[in-house]
Amino acid sequence: MGSIDDSATLGTATAVRSAPALTLPALLAARVQRNSVAPLFSDRKLRWSGAEAVDIAARRAGALAQHGIRRGDRVALLCSNRSEFMEIVLGCGWLGAVVVPINTASRGMQLEHILANSGAKLMVAETHLVGAVLALDHSKLALESIWLIESEASQDDAGAAPLASPIHAQPLPPRGEALAAADLGDGEALAILYTSGTSGLSKGVICPHAQFYWWARHTASHLGVVPGDVLYTCLPLFHTNALNAFFQALTHDAELVADRRFSASGFFGALIETNATVTYVLGAMVPILLGREAQPQERAHRVRIALAPGVPGHFQQEFTDRCGIALLDGFGSTETNFVIGGGIADQKPGYMGKLVAGFDARVVDDNDREVPDGEAGELIVRADEPYAFASGYFGMAEKTVEAWRNLWFHTGDRVVREAGGYYRFVDRLKDAIRRRGENISSYEVEQVLLSHPAVETAAVFAVKSEFAEDEVMAALVLRAGETLDALDLIRYCEPRLPYFAVPRYLDFVADLPRTENGKIQKYKLRDVGITATAWDLETSGYRLKRS
Repeated sequence: MGSIDDSATLGTATAVRSAPALTLPALLAARVQRNSVAPLFSDRKLRWSGAEAVDIAARRAGALAQHGIRRGDRVALLCSNRSEFMEIVLGCGWLGAVVVPINTASRGMQLEHILANSGAKLMVAETHLVGAVLALDHSKLALESIWLIESEASQDDAGAAPLASPIHAQPLPPRGEALAAADLGDGEALAILYTSGTSGLSKGVICPHAQFYWWARHTASHLGVVPGDVLYTCLPLFHTNALNAFFQALTHDAELVADRRFSASGFFGALIETNATVTYVLGAMVPILLGREAQPQERAHRVRIALAPGVPGHFQQEFTDRCGIALLDGFGSTETNFVIGGGIADQKPGYMGKLVAGFDARVVDDNDREVPDGEAGELIVRADEPYAFASGYFGMAEKTVEAWRNLWFHTGDRVVREAGGYYRFVDRLKDAIRRRGENISSYEVEQVLLSHPAVETAAVFAVKSEFAEDEVMAALVLRAGETLDALDLIRYCEPRLPYFAVPRYLDFVADLPRTENGKIQKYKLRDVGITATAWDLETSGYRLKRS
């Protein structure tokens, strides 16, 4: 089939426009023209106005350029929710470089693949996270240098000895001389966001500047964001949800407050302290919050609405009645946009929503033929506006062609469209696991399990959680004559996997169900679910480290 030139996919060409540019520099300039002094971003320690954000973007771009970063170069970012994260995003966007935010829990094979696939020349990382980078095989990487962000003092990294680095590492340089914004096209890449594959290695989703604009426009419209709103998120900025919240604030004269992490005990207090009016939650967070004893703080905030994809329908009204916050569901993905949803008046518990204007969707069979309403099939989608969707998967031409075949993006989600136009999620077509807001590739978990010398075969699959979403279970066959303690295997996985991908359940079995040609039949394992012989990490007393 040939290959796709990634330089073309990144969108280096600039077209003549008849409308205002939708690039990050253009959106920043427009914000300053409308309101230069209103707050735009805060990490609860520092706060920037629109004018300050422009200065930060121009001067951080200057520092990047002085370091040799050029338009189209990739800059990896391994950082928690703090102002330096957004500073690197703004600097890259101003310069025309491409930021590669990485899940801070990434380790081992997954982290090495992301760095190798993206070809990042520079990494910006917090000091307590950089050890995972230094442990990799650098002969496979294009990485030339690391900028270190001083970690906040914590028990995890306080007093830790500095690690020897095989590549040049230095403290985060000061901002440089301000540069003029690059003349960028709407389709040029702003970010490459890695999303776990369903049956293979993580794929780098090439997200153009305009995609973030359209995310912001549609999401803010559904949420009813207005000037002066305070948008509060405790979701990680390395995911598309929180990153898009910044663009909602940017384009609607609001402020984004990005907190460090989700805390069930501190969530409503944070809403009060930040004076938030809009917030963002994931499906698993709502039942966790409802599982706590009711507190006066749950009604003492100003929040009127939350973007809440994937919340089970039976929790939605209970949460609104108890906490006074309306929950907005919908469908989107890193590759797409807010394709299915609508405002609060259009919500129907248990459903994703209706098709949003500006997009098209079909429910199809294995041959991409549309199925009748009421029949389950794969959801495929496309956008009316140019660059409202991602441009493809970086360095993975075959995967790009497969996902965008017949000029539709194939979501991999099995859904039903009802006669009234509402879409209902059924399940994933392929073998992905969704746990506590994170997408997990069973393939990557299996590769770590199989690397243990005692393991002969491993199958990783989703089982039902007591909360929303999934738990990770592994069925394992040991090599002849080998024995293996479950907790020892967990300890083996811990430095090699993100904490959320470490299996909760382990089941050591004599054999696995297979087809005639030897392929493991995971659907049979999922159908059985948690067996009587399964070992449970949650009841073992062992707690995974999260740093």
